[in-house]
Amino acid sequence: MATTFDAHDLAGTKLANRIAMAPMTRSRAHGPGGTPTALTATYYAQRASAGLIITEGTQPSVIGQGYTNTPGLHSEEQVAAWREVTEAVHDAGGVIFAQLMHTGRIGHPSLLPDGLIPVGPSAVKAAGQVFTHEGPQEFVTPKELTEQEITQTIADFAAAARNAIAAGFDGVEIHGANGYLVQQFLSSSANRRTDAWGGSVTGRIRFGVEVAAAVATAIGGDKVGFRISPNNPYNDIAEDDVDELYRALVAELAPLGLAYLHLVESPDRDLTRRLREQWPATFILNPFTHPEPTGPAALALIEDGTADLIAFGALFLANPDLPARLAAGGPFNTPDLSAAFGGDHRGYTDYPAL
Repeated sequence: MATTFDAHDLAGTKLANRIAMAPMTRSRAHGPGGTPTALTATYYAQRASAGLIITEGTQPSVIGQGYTNTPGLHSEEQVAAWREVTEAVHDAGGVIFAQLMHTGRIGHPSLLPDGLIPVGPSAVKAAGQVFTHEGPQEFVTPKELTEQEITQTIADFAAAARNAIAAGFDGVEIHGANGYLVQQFLSSSANRRTDAWGGSVTGRIRFGVEVAAAVATAIGGDKVGFRISPNNPYNDIAEDDVDELYRALVAELAPLGLAYLHLVESPDRDLTRRLREQWPATFILNPFTHPEPTGPAALALIEDGTADLIAFGALFLANPDLPARLAAGGPFNTPDLSAAFGGDHRGYTDYPAL
């Protein structure tokens, strides 16, 4: 029986424990060209005792940005800036994957250069607002991607993955969850296409599968994770036939030799167990604990075999030494969520260790 503090072999990369730091947008890429700063390096290095760090969502292309001050991995200066982060984490003994996140229709033209507008599988506007430099703005109707643009977007993911390895990351995670571009293709509400990229389950999973295949070809499947959130309505997403859809997606991802599947759980624990049984490699779980953040009780899911690793979000914001605190049974700092997005070191790198 595995326990939280056992080492874990992640497709050849040794993890010191079974605790993952979940990807969390912090909107602090204040460096030139949307780059992380020295403060970013401090933030991640403080949390290097996690078995695995997964970074904040990092856009694979200019058009992939949907929020203020989020970092990219599509320019030389971004690669150079991230290298300082990965070196700091490795010097502290950590393992770090970059999450590649294309937000698709979630965003606003004011966040993009040269008159660009957000894109999506179909020209279907999401309900809701996004925070911009001018304050909250309604989502706009996205530009429907042409087949040529879909092919280019897949290539952008692969190029960003190569950039991640050049920047010193141990691997990448493809963000296929939370209502962003990959999940927009999965969704029967956001994807109204009638060509080979939509319609049937086979059509709707195609984009995510081809992104994963391209990234695995670029850097090796053993350096690639894939994040999903079945039946998650975040960012105005609806999915028909959730069980069929995700079992089909996982069936197509499994032969690619990916390092892990990362599940953001819905209340349906039975679906979690079915996908866990179907997946042949490491299974990371961000368990459903709403309205509370994931806490120490979730570690039992490692011991009973539900997951190989548990991903912690909010608790990692406020507790840079979270593994030590979990081992000691606490105490735990309370996160200041008013400082979660944007700002300086306050609510970012100033939380005390034990």
